[in-house]
Amino acid sequence: MSPTAVLVSCAELPSGDGDDDAVVPALAALGFSVSWAPWDSSFDFSSADAVILRATWDYDSRRAEFLDWCESVPSLFNAASVVRWNTDKSYLVELLDAGLAVVPTSLASPDSPARFPSSEFVVKPSVGAGSRGAARFAAGADASAHVAALHAEGHTALIQPYQSSVDSEGELALVYFGGVYSHAFAKGAMLGSTMDPSGLYLTEQLDKAEPPSDAVALAEDVLDAASALLGILRAELLYARVDLVRGADGKPLLLELELTEPSLGFRQTDPAAATRFASAVRQQLA
Repeated sequence: MSPTAVLVSCAELPSGDGDDDAVVPALAALGFSVSWAPWDSSFDFSSADAVILRATWDYDSRRAEFLDWCESVPSLFNAASVVRWNTDKSYLVELLDAGLAVVPTSLASPDSPARFPSSEFVVKPSVGAGSRGAARFAAGADASAHVAALHAEGHTALIQPYQSSVDSEGELALVYFGGVYSHAFAKGAMLGSTMDPSGLYLTEQLDKAEPPSDAVALAEDVLDAASALLGILRAELLYARVDLVRGADGKPLLLELELTEPSLGFRQTDPAAATRFASAVRQQLA
């Protein structure tokens, strides 16, 4: 009997946003029976050999329910414990404390005061997807009202100095399958972008990219540190996307580590990337 793989989405994007279109035939070519299903549907996820989070982009408004669902799925990738850690961006502070080169990050909960950088800065919810709730502020601005609005919605506010290199260089996303580097792609600035018709994410300008050696070195360090914090091997991560920007000194900084449901840039890289992903799924099941 063929192994079954379910690519998990949400009601607004039942078959994803198109980025994973090449994954379906790649998995089928390696012997999988493949289907899509929204995470909150009546689908019997316990019957699948591999349940792969791909476009669950409505989880941020229902995170507790989503995490409960993740815990109920026997063969979830990435694992529920990874999802719980990674869907709250306070993990950035943990990686910063571990000595990684991370964009300076502070948290403001409802019972703690917000401290704003003296330079231009960004405020966003610590639990969020698709850049919803993110806002950019000028140097010296008082973002207390935005922080209060995030608190009123039940969020902790995450505050970071804005990295001006995003305006000229954008971000660099390095993609790993089974802990092994696959490819990279470039992302243009998202703040100020338009919202997709689904209302779940901002549109991005994406292009293929070749990562420089210092970016690869940082991405490797980030994956090692995150795996240590999670108590797992890197190979246990079916997929990972490491998003980097250049700091004022020109050195790479971690902006986000995406281990839950990131776009993986299949449309911005070589066709063999989908096969590498499918092979990593087989490796996980083995």
